[in-house]
Amino acid sequence: MNFNSGLFLAFAAFVASAAAQQGDLYCGDSNCYEVLGLVRGDDFSKADVGKAYRKLAAKFHPDKHFDPEAKANAEKRFMQIAAAYEVLRDDEARSEYDYMLDHPEEMWQNYYRYYRRRMAPKIDVRIVIAVTITLISAVQYYSAWTNYEEAIKYFASVPKYRIQATEIAKEDGLFTKALAEANKESGNKKANKKLSKELEETVLRQVIEEKMDIRGGYAKPKWTDVLWVQLFFLPWTSAKWAYFYGRWFWKFGIKREEYGEEEKLYVIRKNLGLSSGQFDAIPENEVEDMMEQELWIKENFVEWKQAKDDEMRAKMAQSGRYKQYRRYMKAHANDRMTFDDS
Repeated sequence: MNFNSGLFLAFAAFVASAAAQQGDLYCGDSNCYEVLGLVRGDDFSKADVGKAYRKLAAKFHPDKHFDPEAKANAEKRFMQIAAAYEVLRDDEARSEYDYMLDHPEEMWQNYYRYYRRRMAPKIDVRIVIAVTITLISAVQYYSAWTNYEEAIKYFASVPKYRIQATEIAKEDGLFTKALAEANKESGNKKANKKLSKELEETVLRQVIEEKMDIRGGYAKPKWTDVLWVQLFFLPWTSAKWAYFYGRWFWKFGIKREEYGEEEKLYVIRKNLGLSSGQFDAIPENEVEDMMEQELWIKENFVEWKQAKDDEMRAKMAQSGRYKQYRRYMKAHANDRMTFDDS
């Protein structure tokens, strides 16, 4: 016998052995119908399957056997009964099992069907995705409100903004109105001349929320920024994106038109590498300065960026902490670990 013939016989033996073991996937070495005392061709319902299972489970329950050998046999039999019940009570599992009995030669397909059903998630994937998006949206909205609250508290604690808010509240008579409303609600007809600290803080917070222009990551959250809403409007957003870049390419790529103010700001933002929210957080006077220096022109931006970097390096050179860091690095440069083996 040559090597190829031996290899073929070994493979054939493996296939035959695997095909013979297909039944082990469901009820071990037994037929699931026979385990529950049912006949495959008979017309029986799920109630009949349950009735047969309960009868046999009560008979072969391990707790009813005290002899060690009898208990071990009962446990094995009980597991077969439970496995048969799980297969025959489920329409999909029963259909797959019947297909395996009718087509034992389709070994790999039978394995695939069995493990596909066993490993598949029990919950609809669409529900999982919907719940995940909902949780992300909730966390996103809560985080945005938290950031906004922190920004309001910060401005309310800074003397500069607090004084401005107090002046606005006095000019608009907000303190008097708040005090009158508080006395009206409490039923106190005689107005208190002294404004309570709590009421004062409430009025100042209200002024700061209305007058202060907070942008960027600490801006007041909008429902349109939530992930669910963003996904809902994704087709519209994609269409706007395609129109914007198509229009940009046509006007400024092909026709070579001059930039408008909106386009100039967009190019400056892109040169800076900032998001829309980050760029909106830049003070207006700095944006106006960028426009005056025509930073939408690449050469001007490179020159401006170099000047800013030089200015930052000069400030760092004068910084006490930076000098301390440089002295440390100079003194301990040889103590640092490195992975450069060249």
